[in-house]
Amino acid sequence: MLLQRIGNRGIRLGTLFERAAARHPANVLILDHDLDIAPHLGRRATVAEVADLVDDFASRLWAARVRPGDRVVVYKSDGFDITLLACAAARIGAVPVLLSPKLDGATVKELLRRTDRPCLVTDQAKLEQELPASAAGLASPVLLVSGSHPSGTPLAEFAGVERVAPVTMPPEHPTLITHTSGTTGIPKLAVHTGRTLQARYRPQAAAVNPVVPRRETIAIHVSFVHSRLFTALAIALLRGFPMVVLADSDPAHVADVFAALRPGVIEAHPNSFMKWEALAEDPRRPLSNVKLYSSTFDALHPRTVRRLLAATGRRAPVFGQLYGQSEIGPAVVRSFSRRRPPDADGRCVGMPFPGMTDVRVVSRDGRPPSADNPGFIEVRSDGRIVTYLGEQERYDKQLSEGGWWRMGDVGYRTKWGCLHLLDREVDVIEGFGSTLAAEDKLFARLEELAEVIIIPGPDGTAVPVVCTKDDVPLDRRAWRAAVADLPPMADPVQWRLADLPQTATTKIKRLELARVLTARQGG
Repeated sequence: MLLQRIGNRGIRLGTLFERAAARHPANVLILDHDLDIAPHLGRRATVAEVADLVDDFASRLWAARVRPGDRVVVYKSDGFDITLLACAAARIGAVPVLLSPKLDGATVKELLRRTDRPCLVTDQAKLEQELPASAAGLASPVLLVSGSHPSGTPLAEFAGVERVAPVTMPPEHPTLITHTSGTTGIPKLAVHTGRTLQARYRPQAAAVNPVVPRRETIAIHVSFVHSRLFTALAIALLRGFPMVVLADSDPAHVADVFAALRPGVIEAHPNSFMKWEALAEDPRRPLSNVKLYSSTFDALHPRTVRRLLAATGRRAPVFGQLYGQSEIGPAVVRSFSRRRPPDADGRCVGMPFPGMTDVRVVSRDGRPPSADNPGFIEVRSDGRIVTYLGEQERYDKQLSEGGWWRMGDVGYRTKWGCLHLLDREVDVIEGFGSTLAAEDKLFARLEELAEVIIIPGPDGTAVPVVCTKDDVPLDRRAWRAAVADLPPMADPVQWRLADLPQTATTKIKRLELARVLTARQGG
């Protein structure tokens, strides 16, 4: 299949809020937290006010001698101002480099080195509690959004500077750098251009527009450093949809927010949706107005999809699932409804976007890929990043002739073309089958499960690590019944959910979990 070539002037992050405000100046943005860069703004602002804030901080960065093409690393305490600072940097032609607040200081120091003396936007807490003392020497200038520190200059010192006009960079120029999940080691720095981000916007807008044809309140809980957030913002803001942006995913807090604001669309990480199953039982019915649930990062467990769809009172709600990757954007799409339950086929992640993405599965051993012999999943899309910053050779290893990108997952395609995702390449336990499919079945059979991760033990045996709701002891008799027809596994190991190592997008770091488990068992 040839990908359709569509005119692409590139997404313009620096003027996104300004253009949205020109169309819908009274539209509102609601937060569940205060912004470190503008605590006075409060938790409810018009899009026009937010656009002015982006303009203000773009001018402050310019006054601090940040110029077009400069890299601006944003590593600060969690909050939506991470995203706004990225837009501010892009507004003056600089390239924002977004690092998750969850990254440890040693990892950030390595990424600063790889970024080659960028400007660093951070805060007192990160400088004092996270970053090694030598890290500040890898950046110039160091700018603080809050607090004070001998190594940095507060951005507050530039308040009131003359506003500067936005700088428009060519669409093929880098416009954003984000990091990969880091599930297999030090995160890679993924370089996006205006053109590649716009190519990601198209399929996502194509998936949302028919389902949500009219104005709805959109609630988003997505990592503030992830590229997905920027395309989601563009889809919502340019259509004039009120937005609720959440930093806190605690179910009790989210239930309060949703009960008050009744969102019609919810976008979140799969693990957040799992935690929010509890909202389906809330007597206030906080999910009653949801028309569309959207998740972009991983396949969801069927139990979660079924419960959340049952919790809404809308006539024909949809659960949209996009399978993709930081490097490639959304690749395939699948939708679920009450009439099309996911239980029988939870590993099917969907079909490519016609004319925009393509998918193939390549044999690992010369035999045709199948459910019993999964192959390597590869994707082709104009949304693919242009390089890993400082690691071109690593980037080239994942790219094959014809523009096919190796996803790092294994699966197969049915005769109808549907892509089935079975495992990450590095997580395959030979002879076991799909660990993800087994986890789906366990979730469906054991109501008390909050998480289950099947990883290889020291001797190669599959070991299930389980977390229960409220950390109650696992019912071992129910467990034995649930695993009776599944491939052989070791006895379950119970952990607290909060203790599982997670990425910025709440994925479980399976390799790190396996290493920790082996060390605890003396392997």
